[in-house]
Amino acid sequence: MVDQRTLVERAKRGDHDAFAVLVGALAGRLLGASRLILRDQDLAHDATQDALVRAWRDLPALRDPDRFEAWLHRLAVNACLDLARRRRRRPIEVEIDEIRSPSSADHAGSIADRDAIDRALRRLEPDSRAVIVLHYYLGLPLTEVASTLGIPAGTAKSRLNRALTAMRGAADDNPSEPLGEEQPA
Repeated sequence: MVDQRTLVERAKRGDHDAFAVLVGALAGRLLGASRLILRDQDLAHDATQDALVRAWRDLPALRDPDRFEAWLHRLAVNACLDLARRRRRRPIEVEIDEIRSPSSADHAGSIADRDAIDRALRRLEPDSRAVIVLHYYLGLPLTEVASTLGIPAGTAKSRLNRALTAMRGAADDNPSEPLGEEQPA
């Protein structure tokens, strides 16, 4: 099996097959993260595709092949944030697939919990959702979240804290009023 660094070097020289192998392993995670950030399946596909096109176009300029995955995550998050800015007034929704759990837990309670999390995420700004998704969904440490978003680690920590605080308070707030976003008149 060829290591990631070798594939990146080959892709930098224009090897389409090497690039396909690289992104094939990451495309599902990128799409999942994009869905959580944008809250819309179609927009998530657009953002993921845009990130992959940018990756192919800008790959020769990548200085550190070992940082390919973090770089690709950053491109995907930036593509999501760009799309969110362009579609600021459009309400964005996402269907969350049912989580299949092997345990015999209270299904009604888990559905209610998922609904509460979905409502809380929906009310966050895309920048805040990006931090939550990168840290909790993709499992990146905060230092890598900061690197991916191009912000200082302290800023990532404070955004995560503010987002979690807003999500905790979302249950008490009006669910139709987005957190931190202005309502159209």
